[in-house]
Amino acid sequence: MKFLSKFYLAFIFVFLYAPILVMIIFSFNDSKSRSVWEGFSLKWYKDLMSDSAIIDALKTTLIVAIIASLCATVIGTLAAVGINAMKKKLKGFLMLATNIPMVNPEIVTGVSLMLLFVSIFGVFSAIGINLEFGMLTLILAHISFNIPYVILSVLPKLRQMNKHSYEAALDLGCNPLKAFFKVVMPEIMPGVMTGMLMAFTLSLDDFVISYCTSGTSAQTLSVVIYSMTRKSVNPKINALSALMFITVFLLMLIVNIRQMRDSDAKVGAKR
Repeated sequence: MKFLSKFYLAFIFVFLYAPILVMIIFSFNDSKSRSVWEGFSLKWYKDLMSDSAIIDALKTTLIVAIIASLCATVIGTLAAVGINAMKKKLKGFLMLATNIPMVNPEIVTGVSLMLLFVSIFGVFSAIGINLEFGMLTLILAHISFNIPYVILSVLPKLRQMNKHSYEAALDLGCNPLKAFFKVVMPEIMPGVMTGMLMAFTLSLDDFVISYCTSGTSAQTLSVVIYSMTRKSVNPKINALSALMFITVFLLMLIVNIRQMRDSDAKVGAKR
């Protein structure tokens, strides 16, 4: 049984990661062939760096991911603090509302946000202000779907901390704002950082919501890759996808290492 379980686990990992490994290998292929290896080369990475459309999409992706993750982290942290202080019934309802966007199909979220922005544009056009899809709508959309992940990263840290520490800081003369930053923030900072990294990773990786809310003036890498694959699969796409995979992999590795260190710290504290 142990052999079968290990074989099954190995088969699942091979099934999941073999296509990605093949893509990374063929991003170094000297020819355009997607099945025949004709020698090692970095020319597709060089062509990638000289492609202005991809470079512009990379800049847009990084700008959107950084701004969206920072804004979502601030909003999500404050929301988590508020939810944690609420009564049990209201807290349960808000947690349900927080979980829904995470299990909701992305296409539903993307179309809903697109319709919302179209409605807002109609209101503004009635008073003579013309708005269109672009960087602003893209950032707002990414903030909206990242907030629940930040909330769920911060809430466990709030539940673990001693609530009397905050009250003690108030008794010792701190005002509520100073007590929050001096006592609460250091305790929940691992959760805040994990939520921010998670939001940044999800923003880099998103396609469906970005496709629905980006317009033509601001497109992320995932949208540009989709546009390129509709015509033909250029080996530059392999190189770009390999770089994106490595970036996301490293970020998720950092998140997991932080979570493992937090777990070890908690176990050590209990001992």
